[in-house]
Order: sequence, then C-alpha cells, then structure tokens
Amino acid sequence: MAAEAIASSDVVSGDMIFEPVLEEGVFRFDCSASDRQAAYPSLSFVNGKDRDTPISTRTRPSYTPTFQCVRGQQIVKLEFPAGTSLYGTGEVSGQLERTGKRIFTWNTDSWGYGTETTSLYQSHPWVLAVLPNGEALGVLADTTRRCEIDLRKESTIQFTAPSSYPVITFGPFTSPTAVLVSLSHAVGTVFMPPKWSLGYHQCRWSYDSDKRVREICRTFREKGIPCDAIWMDIDYMDGFRCFTFDKERFPDPKSLAACLHLNGFKAIWMLDPGIKHEDGYFVYDSGSKIDVWIQKADGTPFIGEVWPGPCVFPDYTQSKVRSWWASLVKDFIYNGVDGIWNDMNEPAVFKSVTKTMPESNIHRGDDEIGGCQNHSYYHNVYGMLMARSTYEGMKLADKDKRPFVLTRAGFIGSQRYAATWTGDNVSNWEHLHMSISMVLQLGLSGQPLSGPDIGGFAGNATPRLFGRWMGIGAMFPFCRGHSETDTIDHEPWSFGEECEEVCRLALKRRYRFLPHIYTLFYMAHTTGTLVASPTFFADPEDLTLRKLENSFLLGPVLVCASTLPDQRSDKLQHALPKGIWQSFDFEDSHPDLPSLYLRGGSILPLGPPHQNIGESKPSDDLTLLVALDENGKAKGVLFEDDGDGYGFTEGQYLLTNYDAELQMSEVTIRVSKSEGLWKRPKRRLIVKILLGGGAAIDTWGMDGEDLQIAMPSEAEVSNLVSASKEKYKIRMESAKLISDAEKASEHKGVDLSQTPIELKSSDWALKVVPWIGGRVISMAHLPSGTQWLHSRVEVNGYEEYCGTEYRSAGCTEEYSVVERSLQHGGEEESLMLEGDIGGGLILQRKLTIPKDNPKIFKIDSKILAGRVGAGSGGFSRLVCLRVHPMFTLLHPTKSFISFTSIDGSKQEIWPESGEQFYGGNLLPNGEWMLVDKCQGLALVNRFNVEEVFKCFIHWGTGTVNLELWSEQRPVSKQSPLAISHEYEVIKIP
Repeated sequence: MAAEAIASSDVVSGDMIFEPVLEEGVFRFDCSASDRQAAYPSLSFVNGKDRDTPISTRTRPSYTPTFQCVRGQQIVKLEFPAGTSLYGTGEVSGQLERTGKRIFTWNTDSWGYGTETTSLYQSHPWVLAVLPNGEALGVLADTTRRCEIDLRKESTIQFTAPSSYPVITFGPFTSPTAVLVSLSHAVGTVFMPPKWSLGYHQCRWSYDSDKRVREICRTFREKGIPCDAIWMDIDYMDGFRCFTFDKERFPDPKSLAACLHLNGFKAIWMLDPGIKHEDGYFVYDSGSKIDVWIQKADGTPFIGEVWPGPCVFPDYTQSKVRSWWASLVKDFIYNGVDGIWNDMNEPAVFKSVTKTMPESNIHRGDDEIGGCQNHSYYHNVYGMLMARSTYEGMKLADKDKRPFVLTRAGFIGSQRYAATWTGDNVSNWEHLHMSISMVLQLGLSGQPLSGPDIGGFAGNATPRLFGRWMGIGAMFPFCRGHSETDTIDHEPWSFGEECEEVCRLALKRRYRFLPHIYTLFYMAHTTGTLVASPTFFADPEDLTLRKLENSFLLGPVLVCASTLPDQRSDKLQHALPKGIWQSFDFEDSHPDLPSLYLRGGSILPLGPPHQNIGESKPSDDLTLLVALDENGKAKGVLFEDDGDGYGFTEGQYLLTNYDAELQMSEVTIRVSKSEGLWKRPKRRLIVKILLGGGAAIDTWGMDGEDLQIAMPSEAEVSNLVSASKEKYKIRMESAKLISDAEKASEHKGVDLSQTPIELKSSDWALKVVPWIGGRVISMAHLPSGTQWLHSRVEVNGYEEYCGTEYRSAGCTEEYSVVERSLQHGGEEESLMLEGDIGGGLILQRKLTIPKDNPKIFKIDSKILAGRVGAGSGGFSRLVCLRVHPMFTLLHPTKSFISFTSIDGSKQEIWPESGEQFYGGNLLPNGEWMLVDKCQGLALVNRFNVEEVFKCFIHWGTGTVNLELWSEQRPVSKQSPLAISHEYEVIKIP
C-alpha cells in the first residue's frame, strides 16, 4: 500500500507505506517498496518471517508515520493527540513518563549512571503511547543500529537511525496490556523461570573465597532471613579466565555446590565474553582452533583489554560459535553451577574512549540474522546473542532443568533467554526512587524479569536507605542485593538490628507472595502479560495516575512505597485508582515497609514464609486473601507445578481458578475451574475476607471443597475495622525505627547528583566535585582509554587531608571555586579551589593542564593560615598536608610501584608488601610510578622532594594509594605547607 514521497537533491520525505503483518492491528511501515526489500532480517522478532510476510485484513492503520531520509539517516516521526503519555524505551534512567526525554540505543557500560544518562546497558527501540482515552499503541523501530529516540516534543515519537529500517506499530488497542500482549507475539515472552530464582539472591563483588560464601549462607539460616541463591562474581576465576576456578580460594566448586544445595541455596557464577588471549588456556585454544573470534577490519582477531588483560571475543553472530560456547557452558554446569551471570557483554572493553570495541570490527554472522557486518550493526545484540548461547548451553547440560541466566546487556527480545538487572546503580535515595520506574520501564518494553541492585551497587548504603530499599525490592520481580568492591558489607544484617528486622519482614513478605508471583510469571510466559506494571494500568483513562513513580501493581496488588528519607510509608497519602482497594498486611507493617492494597474483585493466593523455596511443599497451607467488589464477587488464579523442568508444557501442572460470591450474608469460596494433569494436593485452605482498614474475617477447610463464611453485620464490621486501625496505629508507634544517621559517606546530606567540573586536554579528562572535598573523581587518560582513579562521587578518588589521620579535615568540606579557566580549546586549563578546614585554616588546591605540555597535569596544594588568632602567636594547630589518591588496579597481580630512592637504591613494591612508609634516604627521589605490566603503562607521579617528608603505599582490594605527606607542623601566614606534584602516563617495555 503506497504513499507519495517527495524527493529533493539530498532529502527524500513523505508518508511511509504499510502492510499488515503478524496479526490484526499490527502494521509494518517502510519508506518505499525498495526499502522494504532491502531491509535487514529482524533480530527482535522470534520469527523474522512474521515481520516480512503480509497478512490479509481490511483494517487500516490509525496513525501513519512520516519519514525523512537525509545523509544516510532515516528519521521517522509519529504524532498523537495532545495529552498522550509516552513510556517504554527499555532500560533508561530518570522519569517514568518519558515526554521531554531523548535517549540513544547503544549498549554502554554505565557505572554510576545518573538521571540524564542517555545510553545504558540495553537497547529497546520501542515506545508505548497511551492515548488520552486509555487506548494504547506501541511503536518498534526494528533496527539493531544506534538509534536516537526523541520524545522531547509532546505527544510525538521520533526515531533516527541509519537507513533503512522498518517501523512496526501495534494497535491502537483498548488497553496498554493488549499492546504488550501483541508485542509478545512478535518478540516473544519471558522464559519460564525456575521457581527458586524468584526467591532472594545475595551477591557481592566479591565473596572472595568459598569459606566466605559458606559463612554468608550460614548466617542467613542462623538469622532466619529467607534466601535462595548466592552469587560468585569474577574473582572466583583463575586470573579472570572464564570457565576456571581459582585453585586457592575456590579449590573444589563441586563440594561447595553440594554444601550450598544441602542448605537450600543455589549457586550462580559469572561468565564474561572477554576470553584471555593466552596460548595454553583451553578456552582460547579451542576457540582459536575453530576460528570463533571477532575480527578487526584486517581479518585478524580483535584483542581488547578487559579483566584478564588482553582478550579476544566470541562472535556469537555465528551458529557454530554459539554451539561452541554452549558446549563450554554445558561442561561448566557439571561443577554444580545452578545459574549463570553474563556480565560485561555490551561488550565492555577497557582502555577505550568508547568503552567498547571499534565499530569497524567484523562479525561473520549467519545469513539469517544479517550476514557479515561490522560491529556497529551487531553491537546492540551482542549481549542478547551471548545470553542465548548461555541459555542453550544450560539446556544441553540438563533438559529437565530450566536455565537461569542473568544478562547485563540486552536487546528487545532478550527476555526469551535471560533476566536482567538495572546495572551499576548508586547507593542514594535518587536511585532508590528511580529503581521503581526502571523496573516498570523494562516490563513495558517486553522484559518483565528485572530488578535493581538492592541497596545500590556503587557507594555505601545507610541503614535507613538499605532497609527502605529492601522493603521495595522484595516486591520486585527479580530480587537481588549486590554491592561493589571496597564498600562496607551490604548483607541484610550489616546495618544494625532495626534494619535487619525490616529486611527479615520484607523478605518474609516476598516468600508469602511467591505463589502469586510464580503465577504471574506463568501468565507472562504463556500470554505476554506483565508481572509488575505502573499504577495507571488499573485505570488507563485516569490521567492523574500516569506519572506516579512511588507505587506499582503486582497483578491486583498495589504496592505503595516511600522513596524519600524522611517520609514514612504510613504517613503517605496513597493515590489509589478508582474502585475498591482493601489494605492488608501480615501483622508486619512497619514505617519503612511499603503499604499493600488488594483490588476489589480479586483473590490473592499466598503461602507460608519459608527460609527458601526448597522448603515449600504442595501440602503446605494455602491462604486465599479475598477482596470483594461492589457486586460481592471476587476471582483469582493459582499456577502450580514442580517449579522446574518442562513438565508443565506436557500438562504436568495444576491451574486453579477460585471464585468468591456473597449471597444472603454468606460468602462462598469455590474452585470454579481447574486445568492440568496434577492432582490437587491434600492441604488446608485458609480464607481471609478483607473488610476494610486491614480488618478481616477468616475460615478454613480443605482445598477443593466449597467453603462458606458468614459476613458480620455492618456494626460488627465497623467495630472490626476500628479495632484493626487501632492495632495498626499501635504497631506503627511501637515499631523500632531504623536509625536516620546518614554516616556511610562520611558527609551528611551530600548531593551526589550535581555536575562535576571538567578539565580536558588531548591526553587527560579530569572531573572535579567542589561540593564534596574538592575531590577529583575522574582521571581518564584518553590515548590509552584508562581510568586511573577508583572513585565514587562522595568518597575515594583524589582527596587531600590536613592531618595524618585517615579522612581528617579536608576531604569532605565544601570547596569554593576561586579561579577558573576552562578553555577546552588548546589553551591552558586550570581550576583553583579553597576549602575551610577549621581553626582559621584554608586548604587550597590548583589543578592545571599546561598549554605547552598537555600530557601532564599539575596539582599545587597548600594549607594556608587565613584567620589564625594572635593569641596563638599567629600559628595554627599541628597540621600535615596528606595527598591521598586511590588508584584502580585493573590487574592487581601484575601491578607494582617502582622508584629510585634518594640513596640510589631501586625499589619495586608489590601488593603482597602491605602498607609501607618511605622517608629519609629511602624517599623516592622526586618520582615514583604505578606500573601495570599487562597494559604496558605506568602512571608517573613527580613531586618536589623539598616539600614531601614521606611517602605511603596502601594496597586495597583492586586499589592502591600512593600518598605524599608533608612534614607535620603549625602554619602561619608566612609559612604555609605546600606540595606541588604532577601526573603523566608513559609506556613501558
């Protein structure tokens, strides 16, 4: 079906042509018939032929996109009625309703991302438009290439990507749910997760030995905190080589797995795509033998730096490579591996300004997915194809177990193979709030199995932040706590007794909900419905609900949370959709836990709060929570099977529909319908009918039998509701509140979201945060693509103190910018900061990138006497200028400190040396360097030996501090303390 196009000398534009595909209400649009013929195969569709094969229908599209092709770019625009709300765009930070936003689909390692970050780890070129009347329409730009999704103009969607690509529209349909069901018919539904994977997962970068892993698991059981899985980050490997185990720290993974299984835990292990470029390493050798690596443009294997050092990368676009990887996974599983975590698969590459491999690299892909193409074509699907290969390997290992794969990178459709999480988030309240929208946005883009790193990955959580986050995170589809190296412990018991109890309550809640959550996943897998959805899904016509970000739905359950530090959940004014919403709890309400509501007309199946899913049995008591609607009716559904395997595809399950109806002051609860070959277990059925205000009446009998319960009179209901509200009030007033001391960052109330000041040359890109200690948080060496500093916004990086004590005054105060020259154009760049460190003293710091030598940057620091009183003789307290940079060790076992001492002796200090001071004749003679043998680089630090009294080396986990200390003495206006030094990166043999 054609539309007219207008062509000028360099621009072609017009209405797109369309044809119906897949099913009623779905249309494919192209710029022209020739563009339709030239389009590349779809990697988002389960079956690409569905996108390319017209169907017969009389329906025509309600909205037709326009296009403009200019300079190799295809710009597609759709306009909708005023008041249309826009959602989707996949894994994105920031607000739920996306109007005003622009993002780019380009999978990127985005550690510590913020609300304005435009590219995260996954790509979903998809927008869900909800019209003012509640109807909805979805739009998919079916391209794997970098795509701009521009929603800055109200009620307008614009895609821009290299020509040419088709656009697929779904709808308009009567509801957003109908759109997402239709989308699932194209891109597939979520894989059916094993039931254990819906429990709580505990992770850290890293539990560094099997001894520590056993200790963590034992503590969960001793403290009665539910947990089902423990995760092993990259440090379990032998030198970061995938499919290996460190012989000292993880000597017997099968024995560890057996111990974990005995105690009800599953073990999940990380696999990255970067394979160490090393002869004699069996993975490298076997891959090289059959030529599986991504190539450079010259046809040789691409070698990029990742955790193991120089790495090659499997080309998962080839079926033979996917089979090779799957066979490695199959053998790996026999070590007792229960799940696999695919990380770094954007793919992330160190020492690269782009954080990934060159776009000119070559993938020799199979014809059916696009054939031989450069990396720019396959970049966004690399993670999905890796996850697919991992998933298929797990299925090969045991056909009677469902694979569980978690992937960081993905594309629309990757839910067919893997769960995901929201990446390297930050331990602050902004990220807690944002985690709700991010989980919902992924669900609205076809990926229902997701969750954040509870407590935040980057930085130290505080007790209240962690407890609040656990309360919310326990209700997300995927529930995992995770934190990065060099942070405080982030297990549920790490923040004091009050926080521990909130975490215990939150996770027991989750385990009660598991029959319901598992049922939601069965429905998502079989029909494409959501697990967690925005509150407005309860009433899409209500415009006031469309931007709610502190509540969400789990089926008929509304979860209302507080994401502000000083706002208790019980003090919130909850925005409820129209209709009946009955509040409920398990006598576990707490100011730091979300409030729960059940929609009228619903029956909610619940189970007991086991310590792990393995403890559950079909004979366990089943509880039905009933909220009657205006007509005195309710219904609900429960799916049950073995919790693993594929027997459910052959009828080995039980799907029960329960109904409740009020007649003549008596409610009858019965099984209205059941499916499956499973026999109903002999178990007690407990029924609770919600009356309002948390009050309920209950009865019990045997599941499968009709149960009757007499409804109380209006007066009795009133009394029950009043008593319940009073009981709730007492419980809230007597709850042990989590401490509000925000001490984890060592700086109360710091704002982690301001924009750093940047100094830049051809060699260096520095970022400085004046508002927290005047700290340098980024030292990126551009020619090598190396980030030398190990930093977060609020701690670590380059700091300076005014005393010998660690983190003494100077590193947390707010500094003022007193001089600023940021040219960004080849001129000298400099920044001078001053911070008041008390006692009339000023810590002054000037950072300079010289115009005549942009390869270095200089730091001149002084402790100055500003307002030192005459009564002290004009002298300050005893001070020491302590320069404290924390550097990242990309290769801890291959990094060392090298220098020549004043006495001429050569020094080489390795991590095994521990802490070391060097002074007197052993002081470095004006220069020392951090050497990374794997990179062939050294970070050289030069200083004035007349100003430095001693040097201090401290090795951490993956980090090292190279500190310069002045002498310790009082200062006056005439005698400041000063240290001038500079940094440069050089190549070494």
